[in-house]
Amino acid sequence: MSAAEKKPEPEGDGLGANLSILEHMQEARNRLMICAAGLGLGLIVGAFTANSVLRWMKVPAEDKVENFNLIFTEPLEYWSTFFRVMLLIAITVAMPIIVWQILAFVGPGLTRNEKKWAYPIVLGASAMFVAGAAFAYYIELPPALNFLLEGGGDVASPFISVKKYVDFVTRLMLVTGLVFETPFLVMGLAKVGLVHSRKLLSWWRFAFVGAFIVSAIVTPSIDPITQTLVAVPMIVLYFVGIVMAKLVESTPIIPRM
Repeated sequence: MSAAEKKPEPEGDGLGANLSILEHMQEARNRLMICAAGLGLGLIVGAFTANSVLRWMKVPAEDKVENFNLIFTEPLEYWSTFFRVMLLIAITVAMPIIVWQILAFVGPGLTRNEKKWAYPIVLGASAMFVAGAAFAYYIELPPALNFLLEGGGDVASPFISVKKYVDFVTRLMLVTGLVFETPFLVMGLAKVGLVHSRKLLSWWRFAFVGAFIVSAIVTPSIDPITQTLVAVPMIVLYFVGIVMAKLVESTPIIPRM
C-alpha cells in the first residue's frame, strides 16, 4: 500500500480506541456508579435544603398577596412535594458530575475538531438552562402570579395547595430552561448540515407563530402574559441560533449530499 493510500490517523487522542467491549462496559459501569454517588450526595444536600427552597419558591407569591400561605389537603401531599423538590435539588447538584462523566466517557472517541465544538456546546447548553430557569423565576413568574393571584379581586382569595404551586413554578422554570437551549439546538442542526441559516431566516414568520403555539401548549397557565413571556425569548433565541448556525455551517460534521 502506497503512502497516498494509507488511511489517515484519527484526530482523537487515541484513549480508549483499543478497548474491548467488556472494557467499555466496565468503564461505563464505573462512570454510572460515580454519577449515582453524585446523585446520592445531592439527595443528602436536598434533604437539608428542600424546605429552604420551598420558602424561596413562595417569595414571588408572597410579594403579590398579603399573608400568602400554601396548604395541603391530603396526608402525603406535603411530603410528596418535599421529596420532589429534594430530587430536583439532587439532580441540580449532581448535574456537573454527570455531564463531566459523560464527556469523559465519549471524549476519547471524538476527533479534535469534534471536541472543539462538543465541550463548549455542552457547557454552554448547561449554562443556558440555568439562565432560563433564573429568567423564569425572576422575570416571568412575578407578572404571571400578579395576573393569576389577583384576578379574583374581592370575589375570591387564593387558597393554593403546596403541590399545585410547586408544580406550577417548577414546570415554568423547566420549560423556560429548555427554551433557552434553542440556539444550541439550531447550531447543532446546522453543524451536521440538516439546516441552513438562510433557510432558517426565511422561516421567521413560522417561527413567530410557532413560538406562541408552543408557549400556549407548554406553559403551566392560560394567561397571555405568561405565554408571551415564554414566546418572546423563544423568538429572540431563534434568531440568536441563526447567527450561531452561520458561524458553524461552513464546516458541517456530516457532509451534505
